[in-house]
Amino acid sequence: MDLLTALLLLVHLIPVSVAKNGVNGKSRKRIMPDPVTEPPVMDPVYEALLYCNIPSVAERSMEGHAPHHFKLVSVHVFIRHGDRYPLYVIPKTKRPEIDCTLVANRKPYHPKLEAFVSHMAKGSGASLESPLHSLPLYPSHPLCEMGELTQTGVVQHLQNGQLLRDIYLKKHKLLPGDWSTDQLYLETTGKSRTLQSGLALLYGFLPDFDWKKIYFRHQPSALFCSGNCYCPVRNQYLEKEQRRQYLLRLKNSQLEKTYGEMARIVDIPTKQLRAANPIDSMLCHFCHNVSFPCTKNGCIDMEHFKVIKMHQIEDERERQEKKLYLGYALLGAHPILNQTVGRMQRAAEGRREELFALYSAHDVTLSPVLSALGLTEARFPRFAARLIFELWQDREKPSEHAVRILYNGVDVTFHTSFCQDHHKRSPKPMCPLENLVRFVKRDMFVALGGTTNYYDACHREGV
Repeated sequence: MDLLTALLLLVHLIPVSVAKNGVNGKSRKRIMPDPVTEPPVMDPVYEALLYCNIPSVAERSMEGHAPHHFKLVSVHVFIRHGDRYPLYVIPKTKRPEIDCTLVANRKPYHPKLEAFVSHMAKGSGASLESPLHSLPLYPSHPLCEMGELTQTGVVQHLQNGQLLRDIYLKKHKLLPGDWSTDQLYLETTGKSRTLQSGLALLYGFLPDFDWKKIYFRHQPSALFCSGNCYCPVRNQYLEKEQRRQYLLRLKNSQLEKTYGEMARIVDIPTKQLRAANPIDSMLCHFCHNVSFPCTKNGCIDMEHFKVIKMHQIEDERERQEKKLYLGYALLGAHPILNQTVGRMQRAAEGRREELFALYSAHDVTLSPVLSALGLTEARFPRFAARLIFELWQDREKPSEHAVRILYNGVDVTFHTSFCQDHHKRSPKPMCPLENLVRFVKRDMFVALGGTTNYYDACHREGV
């Protein structure tokens, strides 16, 4: 048995605990530390396995859980694309040989995979906003192209979609049987991996959907900021955050030594190797159980991988402590959160459009949203991560609406900055909608230094 297989077995055989609030404590599910299921110190291999999110047993999740007198009104889903081929190659090494055709009898398998391919083949005339219509609807290259979604990535989102179907459609009847185009809101960036991930989730959610009722909007910005992308102060925060990352790397002598060893193996300058972002390619080898590359000078190995991955974990920890990223996150996430709140408010008023919204996005989309919400302990978005906002109506007090926020199936509502104290004052299992509205419309700006709107926060002096 090879090392990766053994580690995968270990992750799935760790004892399951049940937390006091009833949330299943299985290691793959939690974002908050759990002393029973998680290593006592950060383990880079364990963290990498969580990041890979390799499909295995069906997930149990907390989506759709509410007292019987609450009615589900709308659902807003943010996903990171599924597993992909690297965006970078390690110079002078052979590219990992991953097959990006979809083959039903190859692992990872999903019972709807063949039907998905067949249905995508019928969608060439689909309503996709330009330039999305020029993208392939599913991956199909025998040797993956750079950044291409893999079969693993498709299966991850077929699973996500099926899970959400079982909860939101079968159990809660969120959409009527004769749902219409205006009851879905679908948006994706212009990358094939995000469009294909969105389609895979949608197919799991609405099998054999009518192509005439589907309309995917194109979002040019990874921040989904639409017409509100110009924000000089946000960029200043990002520059400071990048400077912090650079200084942290300089302090890590073991990391520099590792980069030096790897550069010697592939016979290029250390600076060039670092610029090639080797962890991106190494994660592909790791997630797909493909040996790390070798040359006549030796082999890149698991020890190199662990050092770089450990630095990523330390970087994430310092990022939360220094708070520079928070300024970037608040301004970066505001447009998409503002749009989501507006959609929730319309649904709360009884409007029946856009009951299910899906944003198919990237790690650089979800990460600022998580930080802006105050979810400081949330792990960096894994492949096929999902962040969900649920809007509920109290049938006993129909004018009252509440929200739940879930990250990879875990209810994190009371870990958010705007609702972490609410459950101490109220027995209700959700957060009042007005808390989220107040946070997005006002408190996000107060946290940035007392401005009262997005424009002023983006243009204030002296940051």
